[in-house]
Amino acid sequence: MVTVRERTEELEAKILAPGAALSRNTRGRERPEEECGLRTPFQRDRDRIIHCKSFRRLKHKTQVFLAPEGDHYRTRLTHTLEVAQIARTIARALLLNEDLTEAVSLGHDLGHTPFGHAGERALDKLVPGGFRHYEQSARVVEKLEMGGRGLNLTYEVRDGILHHTQGQEACTAEGRIVRLADRIAYLNHDIDDAERAGILEEKDIPAVIADVLGHSKSKRIDTLVRSVVENSSDVSLGMASDVKEAFDRLASFMDERVYCNPYAKSEETKVPALIGALYEYLLKPDHLPPDLRAVAEEEGAERAACDDIAGMTDHYAVQLFETIFVPKAWKL
Repeated sequence: MVTVRERTEELEAKILAPGAALSRNTRGRERPEEECGLRTPFQRDRDRIIHCKSFRRLKHKTQVFLAPEGDHYRTRLTHTLEVAQIARTIARALLLNEDLTEAVSLGHDLGHTPFGHAGERALDKLVPGGFRHYEQSARVVEKLEMGGRGLNLTYEVRDGILHHTQGQEACTAEGRIVRLADRIAYLNHDIDDAERAGILEEKDIPAVIADVLGHSKSKRIDTLVRSVVENSSDVSLGMASDVKEAFDRLASFMDERVYCNPYAKSEETKVPALIGALYEYLLKPDHLPPDLRAVAEEEGAERAACDDIAGMTDHYAVQLFETIFVPKAWKL
């Protein structure tokens, strides 16, 4: 009898484009497993990511604004969900594998530090060999989750996570879609958050950008996604030249007005000292959580301290710092 998974894999082979990554052709997992009767390998990977601890912690990790006072600012989790939505839309339109695209999207920032890129820069200066969140995301799913066993994901999902932002591109079109969707998502939702914070208004976006991409977040995303779909194939991604030029201008504008804005970044000056103090403290193996002491023995105290800090939420990092370094009043 044909299983649900086999039926899904047959449908993929009939419906998806020639350049799509078919579930039944996956390069597999590091540790072989019995196949599921209901879900394809990429669907299983998506579910494993959603149910892992690192994914849940994303809800308390900074996207751009540290400790914002308000319920509607993005966190690393909401950013991840927006990336997944954009990436799936593009994948579906190009007849590529939505399940693989979604799995890579949901896992791409699992290794991100607390305090956003300020935390990443702080760790990069401390850790031998530097720190890059995309490498840490791959390490989370390959090594750190499930008590040191990792999630045992397929090669295609791990490759997409590792190559979602810089350097070599992913080996699948689905993974390359996530890299583009990540940029589309954060540039646009960061405008929304900057407006909410009062450091930017829609009218501040130069006309040379807005007249091409649109005068609202939803219009800009729609323009960018449509341009990708209309100028791409199942093996090559692109945009119309005027849209790409405006998109690059938007990135430069956001660097100047938001990402380097003194008001938006004022709290970030405190991050290196906090991260540095925690790092020095955690270099002593007995200060590490039990599950990371084995990492310290195998790969060194620096690696284990880095893993611990990278996995922290903003709240936990501040709380731990206060517990260790801030004197408490006596209760008489």
